[in-house]
Amino acid sequence: MTLEAALVARVESLLAAARAEHGRRLLGLVGPPGAGKSTLAAQIARRWPQEVVVVPMDGFHLAQTELERLGRADRKGAPDTFDAAGYVALLRRLRAAEETVYAPEYRRGLRNGVAGAIAVPPDVPLVVTEGNYLLLQQDGFEPVAGLLDESWFVAPDDAVRLHRLVARHVEFGKDPHAAHAWAHGPDEVNARLVRATADRADVVVGR
Repeated sequence: MTLEAALVARVESLLAAARAEHGRRLLGLVGPPGAGKSTLAAQIARRWPQEVVVVPMDGFHLAQTELERLGRADRKGAPDTFDAAGYVALLRRLRAAEETVYAPEYRRGLRNGVAGAIAVPPDVPLVVTEGNYLLLQQDGFEPVAGLLDESWFVAPDDAVRLHRLVARHVEFGKDPHAAHAWAHGPDEVNARLVRATADRADVVVGR
């Protein structure tokens, strides 16, 4: 996934609008698990390091202990394994840009989110938020799309995406068999749900 010229122009347009109003814009990157959302978000942040902060939706994973209590740990990553209301509340605070907002960050090595890990000062003109369910119209995610100024759906080749996803699971502790089973099982169920939201995006990236 690369930040091609057309996408650079779209980011520049969002930044220009935010600067003109002394305000802030929110850009959402959405796509199925392993699509490359985090990579694309990091590229944007590197290109405009003083003007962009990335706030992933994954910081709102329910804690592993809570997922186990609820009996949802075997499908972690499904819409109802996130604190959608908390994420919506954060996006509203980010839009207001009235104060420094501290967002949570998901740490894969811990299998949990860490509160207050990402600082977003009020003068940051563009927040990039990325996650699977930004355009979903259920499970509490319904308000998210309306809080974004623009949304990009990241849609790489599925074979590439699945290879990347299995490798990520292995990197963070699953054995190869379990990684393959998870990527082609729970992750794929979620991927189908996410792909159905692509037509709500302003841009489709990677096709």
